[in-house]
Amino acid sequence: MQRLRRMRRTPALRALAAETAVRREGLIYPVFVEWGTGKKEEVPSMPGVYRYSVDRLAEIADRVAESGIGGVMLFGIPKYKDEAGSGAYDADGVVPQAIRYLKEYFKARRRDIVVIADICLCEYTSHGHCGVLTAEGVDNDASLPLHAMSALAAVRAGADMVAPSSMMDGVVEAIRAALDAEGYTHVPIMAYSAKFASAFYGPFRDAADSAPQTGDRKGYQMDFRNGREALRELAADEEEGADILMVKPALAYLDVVRAARERTELPLAVYNVSGEYAMVKAAAAAGMIDEGRIVEEILTAFFRAGADMVITYHALDWAERGGKA
Repeated sequence: MQRLRRMRRTPALRALAAETAVRREGLIYPVFVEWGTGKKEEVPSMPGVYRYSVDRLAEIADRVAESGIGGVMLFGIPKYKDEAGSGAYDADGVVPQAIRYLKEYFKARRRDIVVIADICLCEYTSHGHCGVLTAEGVDNDASLPLHAMSALAAVRAGADMVAPSSMMDGVVEAIRAALDAEGYTHVPIMAYSAKFASAFYGPFRDAADSAPQTGDRKGYQMDFRNGREALRELAADEEEGADILMVKPALAYLDVVRAARERTELPLAVYNVSGEYAMVKAAAAAGMIDEGRIVEEILTAFFRAGADMVITYHALDWAERGGKA
């Protein structure tokens, strides 16, 4: 008989033999930034998550700076929307303003927090799609220069990293070429490589006001039934010059995360998305689960599956609890 229970007998023995730990430096907190002043608005479907105007960012930046987490990822709710999503590449748009503010804020407090700009057009287009919309659908190749311009606007403002999320073919290559041409060879790209068309995104679209006005995004985001195709997407982004690959969503796609980990040496990120967060919050509010223990288990599962970093709305709460349940 193998007595495997010997190493489970006490908390100290279990801690000594633990194979996986959640690294707070590997956590990234998403921040929604809204045009205007004096704004702090809770997202109805995401308790504890807010949309901030730039002048109110200090409230969340303080928590980030003290938490010990590794980074923030910025999403913009612009002043205006148009067919071309021009607010995404406006040098004085809401995200470039937020980047400049946060970089100065963290520098003044001697905190080295990675500021990442999500790069997409859906929050900025009047139709809510992630690229140039034509009668035939989203025009992939016509959309690439707009994503490159958006990335340049963010990096010129001081972003440490850009994260293209549109699932346009060739978007990593287009952004890499644009950054390199302007001397930003040091700026890494976190690619949303395997981003599935998922019902788990519902609350995010509430937060970012980015739902498509017509149709859906299944023509460019991945079919959730396809695992092997996800590996092709990951390989393509690696070939195009991505520095970090991502699987999104995370919780229902741990098989893809594990398969990705076995096939690439690049750092691997997962996005613990809004619907996953909202389900935990709703169940906890109903008294059905212990939120702290559930979050610890979920985050551990991501790292155990092979993720090196996790984008999650739980990041600050988890860190402020002392990094445990």
